[in-house]
Amino acid sequence: MYDSVEKFMANVVLKNPNEPEFHQAVEEVVGSLLPFLKANPKYADAKILERITEPERTIIFRVPWMDDKGEIRVNRGFRIEMNSAIGPYKGGLRFHPSVNLGILKFLAFEQVFKNSLTTLPMGGGKGGADFDPKGKSDNEVMRFCQSFMMELFRHIGPDTDVPAGDIGVGGREIGYLFGQYKRLKNEFTGVLTGKGIEWGGSLVRPEATGYGCVYFADEMMKHQKDSLKGKTCLVSGSGNVAQYAIEKLNQLGAKPVTLSDSSGFIHDPAGIDENKLKFVLELKNIKRGRIEEYAKKYNVKYYAGQKPWGITCDAAFPCATQNEIGGPDAETLVKNGCRLVSEGANMPSDTNAVHTFIKAKIMFAPGKAANAGGVATSGLEMSQNSQRLSWTREEVDKKLHGIMIKIHETCVRWGEDDGFVNYVNGANIGGFVKVADAMIAQGIY
Repeated sequence: MYDSVEKFMANVVLKNPNEPEFHQAVEEVVGSLLPFLKANPKYADAKILERITEPERTIIFRVPWMDDKGEIRVNRGFRIEMNSAIGPYKGGLRFHPSVNLGILKFLAFEQVFKNSLTTLPMGGGKGGADFDPKGKSDNEVMRFCQSFMMELFRHIGPDTDVPAGDIGVGGREIGYLFGQYKRLKNEFTGVLTGKGIEWGGSLVRPEATGYGCVYFADEMMKHQKDSLKGKTCLVSGSGNVAQYAIEKLNQLGAKPVTLSDSSGFIHDPAGIDENKLKFVLELKNIKRGRIEEYAKKYNVKYYAGQKPWGITCDAAFPCATQNEIGGPDAETLVKNGCRLVSEGANMPSDTNAVHTFIKAKIMFAPGKAANAGGVATSGLEMSQNSQRLSWTREEVDKKLHGIMIKIHETCVRWGEDDGFVNYVNGANIGGFVKVADAMIAQGIY
C-alpha cells in the first residue's frame, strides 16, 4: 500500500515517462482515493490502483493514405483499451496534430470513471490519430478514415469496443469510418456511436455534452437551494459543447455572455440569446469562421489572444480544451465572485486551479462528472442499436437528464463532508468503487 500520492506517482511516472497529461489525471484521482483505500484495504490488497492505471491493451499502428496530389502520407493511429470491467471499451476518437500516447491515456483513464458514473455498462477507452482534418478535402478525409479503419476494425466490435467521435471526428468522419467497417465485416452493427439519425444514430447526441454539463450545474445549484436563473455565465469554446451549453443555459433562464476560440474571446454583456446563438451555429458549423466575426456583427468587445476568465460572473463553463484554466485564472474567478464551475471539456482546469476552487469551497464539477452527458447518450445509442429501436428526442433528453441527476447524487454521496460537497472526491470515489468491485469479482486479469 502506498502511503502517499508522491510515492505512488513516482512509480507511475517511471513507467510512463513524458506523459504529463496522464500523470496529471492519475495524480488527481489518487489524491482523492488514498484516504478511501486506507479505510477499505480490500482494494489495496487486490492492487486495484496499480491495475486501473495500466491499460488492458495499447494499440499503435501506421495509417498510410494518399492525398489529392497523389502523394502518399503517413500518420500514426492509436486505440487505448483502458478497462473493460463493467462493459465494452467506450470512448471517442480524436483526429488532431497534438494526439500522442500520453494524451490518449489521460483521456482513456478519465473515461473509465466517467463511464462508471453514468450507471451504464460501459468500460473506458480512447483513440485517434495525429491527423488534422482541417484544410483537407472530403476525399482526403475519406481515404484517411478508410485506411485508419483497415487496422482498427480488428480490435473493435459492438460487444468489445465501441468508439465515438471527439475533436476532429464529427458526423462526416464517423460516416466514412462506419462505411469502411461495414464493408470489411459485412455486418451492420452498433460498432460506432455518433452516427447519422438515418442509419442508427440517436437524437440529442450532438447536444448531449453541453446539455449534460448544464444539467449537472443546475443540480449543484438546487443542492444549495438556488438555481441558474438570472446567473451570469462564462462559456469558453465555440464548438459543439459550448454551443449547446449556451442553448440549455438560455432555456433555464441564465445569461451566457462569452464564447471563445483559439484566437481569443468575445464578451457580450447583454447575453448570447437564441438568435445570436443561431449566428454562432452558422459561423462555426457551416462557414468555419472565427469568433471575432461575432464581435463585429453585434458590436461587442473582442479580446484577441485571451481567455474569458477575467470577466465577472456567477458561474463558469470551460468547454474548450484541457488545462485552459490555470491557477491565476482560478484565483481571478474566485476573487470576482464566481460560485460555480462546471467542466464541459476534459480536464480544462489544471491542478493548481482545482486546488484553488476546492480551497475556496465553490461548487466545482470535474469533467468526469459534468461532461458525462455525451458518453451517456452514446450509451443510449448503443441500447437503441441493440434493440433496433429509435427513441424520440423527448425520451432521450429525459433519460439524459435522469443520468446527470444520478451522477450528481453519486458525487454527493461520496463527496459531502460537513455540508460541503467536494465533487472531485465524490466523482473519483463513486466512479472507482463500481469498477473496482467488478475487477475483484472477476479475479486477477
